[in-house]
Amino acid sequence: MIRSGKSQRPRIRRLGKLFCVLGISGLLAGCRTSPPITSTTTIQLDGRGKGRIFDGIGGVSAGASTRLLVDYPKAQRRQILDYLFKPDYGASLQHLKVEIGADVNSTDGSEPSFARTRAEMAHPNFNRGYEWWFMEEAQKRNPNIILDSLAWGAPGWIGHGHFYSQDMAEYVAKFIEGAQSVHHLNMRFTGIWNETQYEPQYVKLLHRTLLAHRLKTQIVCCDLYTQEHPWSIVDKLAHDAQLDKAVDVIGVHSPNVIQGRTTPEAALRTGKPLWASEDEFFYYTKGLSRNWSPYAESLAMLYNLNYIRDRITATEIWSPVTSYYDNLAAPDSGLMLANTPWSGHYKVLPMIWVTAHTTQFAQPGWQYINSACGYLSGGGSYVTLKSPSGGNYSVIIETVNAHGLQRARFSLSGGLSQGTVHVWETNAHKAFEHVADVTPHNGSFSLTLDPNSVYSLTTTTGQRKGTAVPPPSKPFPFPYTENFETTPLGGSPRYFADQDGAFEVHRCSGRPGRCLRQVITRKPIPWGPLPDPYTYLGSEHWQDYRVSADVLLQGPGDATLLGRIDDADVFKAPKARFPSCYVLIVNSDGQWELDSTQYKLPTAKLASGKVSSVRGKWHHLELRFHGSSITASMDGHVLARVTNASHTHGMAGVGSGWNVAEFDNFAVR
Repeated sequence: MIRSGKSQRPRIRRLGKLFCVLGISGLLAGCRTSPPITSTTTIQLDGRGKGRIFDGIGGVSAGASTRLLVDYPKAQRRQILDYLFKPDYGASLQHLKVEIGADVNSTDGSEPSFARTRAEMAHPNFNRGYEWWFMEEAQKRNPNIILDSLAWGAPGWIGHGHFYSQDMAEYVAKFIEGAQSVHHLNMRFTGIWNETQYEPQYVKLLHRTLLAHRLKTQIVCCDLYTQEHPWSIVDKLAHDAQLDKAVDVIGVHSPNVIQGRTTPEAALRTGKPLWASEDEFFYYTKGLSRNWSPYAESLAMLYNLNYIRDRITATEIWSPVTSYYDNLAAPDSGLMLANTPWSGHYKVLPMIWVTAHTTQFAQPGWQYINSACGYLSGGGSYVTLKSPSGGNYSVIIETVNAHGLQRARFSLSGGLSQGTVHVWETNAHKAFEHVADVTPHNGSFSLTLDPNSVYSLTTTTGQRKGTAVPPPSKPFPFPYTENFETTPLGGSPRYFADQDGAFEVHRCSGRPGRCLRQVITRKPIPWGPLPDPYTYLGSEHWQDYRVSADVLLQGPGDATLLGRIDDADVFKAPKARFPSCYVLIVNSDGQWELDSTQYKLPTAKLASGKVSSVRGKWHHLELRFHGSSITASMDGHVLARVTNASHTHGMAGVGSGWNVAEFDNFAVR
């Protein structure tokens, strides 16, 4: 309703501009200054058209990418989960794939194993870690969510160190059984080994093992990365009937990383679903306009091109949420950002709305119409999906690399709905906005498309944009102390991010109360780099401070205290024992050393020495930083004072060798 003449003229200008852009009105004054249409594409929407079945879009919670989310205040945690999984609210993810944890670094940390020894397989702990919780929360919001799983590593007892073994097949089956019996989760799919060359005999062994356990979980094979011949399984399927029977879905990682390589025809002939079983949108930003968000732009292209180029019917993005510290590998990998739980702050990034442009307009079970999937003549792409019944359809369009306005003309036939088409748009100026309703005339309609935009055209209704607003960001609390008394036994203390091994709260040895204990004594089977166990927290901006902790070594091994951690990306130095930082290492026999570790540089031993045996007694370790002055102390006695400027700022933590070590009264002041 127009209330006054004062507001009437701006409203008319806005409507005129809208009608002009949409091409659904005659001449209006606002159209005279609009840029010219550079090209026109005619798209035939024929409901009789054939195509593959859409299997959905999802996220991959793995590599400890979700570690900090569970520490958020309940209100903000609920909002974040709604933005990820709640239908018709945010990203509305339709798949969730999780890591089968193994207490080994799998990119940005280690995720807990449910069976750390062979004996524990008889009494597994299906409550360790946060992936069970994450799947439960996703399923609460979307009971139809498709759950998937994959191993990045394995506990050291598996197969006497050999991943591809009956032990590993049993481990996977036990994980699926625990998901069902304890958490009431239906694991529809499982994979082989992340980005690692498969063994066909193991694929068949896993298939037989799942059947022996009466599990209906289907196998996705084989999660290979693009540079590693991702479609190599296809040739083997053609010559091995048992292998062909074992594999239900062919999954590859990041199929569009190397432009020009497309799905081989042999893969299409298998008739099996083809999935991007892990994809990363940050690979595709080169050459994009950057007029909006290069990550969001690349994701918009990715969702469409995965089907147009490769007939990929499901795309699983690593990661659904960036919930790990910024100085770890691949920062900002998530559809949204939530890595400051102490503040409750999070960011709903444009990638959420780009994802919504597909997930809120098509559901698994819809069918692509191949003849209505392709490229716009003026730059960009489009895909069309139809519902299994009723004639509803949706068209998702991206114009990321377009250089001007262009027109798309649509012609309807084959039983598709002739009803109103609802138009939603996202770009630098609009975030998932319902911008127009268009009524087809004589079975056709047209739309004028902005460049650098994403559109959804649909005959369905119910879509909406979530409205929850996060609190403002706050720095990590300083000073910081943690005595572990409020952490549940067996749990992980707030904000600590394990980077290898497993740090859990247990009853202290030799003193009352609760302590933090590193419990993994046998090296797991790794997928990637294997640093020594450590856990850390804090702010990258910390400079002058002292970090301290009480430490107990009851058996042989090391305990470490780390400060000014300025880089924890393990892939920069795959053989490094520690992150880039200062580290005080104390051995149970009394040997100690103070090191400066920097990625791609040799470790610098700043000082070393020996004290009497520290085994079996609690000791107090401290590192103090003031400018370039570093002081290391034990039990109040100075071990070393050195001058070094390799690390000027960073986070703090504790660690060990592959041995049991206990910590108490951790403090950063």
